[in-house]
Amino acid sequence: MSVITVPQAFDEEELYVDIERIFGQALLLKCEGFNFAGSIKLKAAAEMVASAERDGSLTSDSVLVESSSGNLGVALSMIAASKGYRFVCVTDSRCNLATRLMMEALGGEVHLVAGQEADGGFLGARLDHVRHLCASDDRYVWLSQYSNPANWKAHYRTTAPEIARSFPLLDVLFVGAGTTGTLMGCARYFRTWHRPVRVVAVDTIGSVAFGGDAGRRMIPGLGMSMRPPLLDESYVDEVVRVEEADTIRACRRLARSGFLFGGSTGTVVSGATDWLARHGTRDLTAVAIAPDLGERYLDTVYQDNWVQDLYGEEALDTTRLPSRHARSPL
Repeated sequence: MSVITVPQAFDEEELYVDIERIFGQALLLKCEGFNFAGSIKLKAAAEMVASAERDGSLTSDSVLVESSSGNLGVALSMIAASKGYRFVCVTDSRCNLATRLMMEALGGEVHLVAGQEADGGFLGARLDHVRHLCASDDRYVWLSQYSNPANWKAHYRTTAPEIARSFPLLDVLFVGAGTTGTLMGCARYFRTWHRPVRVVAVDTIGSVAFGGDAGRRMIPGLGMSMRPPLLDESYVDEVVRVEEADTIRACRRLARSGFLFGGSTGTVVSGATDWLARHGTRDLTAVAIAPDLGERYLDTVYQDNWVQDLYGEEALDTTRLPSRHARSPL
C-alpha cells in the first residue's frame, strides 16, 4: 500500500507495454503517464522547482512562470498547488482545451498567446510574453525548461536508471525530442554505462531542433522552432523524423488495441517501429519512452473531423504503412 501527502510523491516507474503484437516489431514502451500530472514532465518540473528552492531563487512570494505547450504546464500547476505557489503558464493555440482546463482546475493561470511571431513561431511569441512578465514584476521566477540543466538532470537521475535496472542488456533506446531534457539526461547516462546503447532521437517533421526547414506542427509535445539550448548532438547516435499523419496513425492503431496514448507517444512509436523494421533484426532489446497518455488528445488526434481537416482522409487509415521517415546519423 502507498500513502502519499503530496501528488508529486507518486510516479509509476516500472510499467512497460509490449507492442510487438500491434506493430510487428519487438519494442517495449516505458509508460510515463501514470502519475497525477499525467506525463513524464512531472520529473522535470519537480527537479526544476526543487533546484530553484535550493538556490534561493524561488521564495514564498514568488510567482512561477513557464512557457509550455501543455504537459509541463500541468505538472507545474500541480506542484505549485501542493507547495502554495502561484503559477502562470504561457501557451498557444495548439495547447489542447482539456490541458488548459486542467491547469486552471489546479489553480494555474493560463496566458494564451494569440499571434505567431515571424521568427521563432509560437515558441518565440510565448518566450517574448514570459520575458515581458518577468520584466514587469520581479516576483516572477522563470524556470526556463529550454535551458535549465535541472531538466536533463531529472532524467539522468530517474528515467535512465529506471530503464537500466529493468533492462541490463539494453541495445537501443528511442527518445522523443522536445526541449531535449529527457533525451540528454538518458543519453548522458547511457554514454558511460557498462555496455554500448544506441540512442535514437525521434523528432517531428517541421521541427528545426536538429536542423532543416521549419514547417507546420499542430500536435503539441515534440519538436522545436529553435535549436534546443540543452541539446548536445554528440550524445545522440541517430535522428528519425516523423510526419504528423504517421503520429496520428500510430496513436489510433494503439487505441484500437486498447492503449490510449498521447501524440508524443505516437510520434516515438512511429519512428521507433520504422527504425526497427529498416534494421531487420529481432534480437535487439529495444525500449521507447512513452511520455504521455491520450485523454488530452480526444478533441484532436482522436477526433475524426480535426484529423481530416488538417491531414486528409488518409490519416485515418491505421492500416497504411508509415511514410518513409527522414533519418540522419550524427
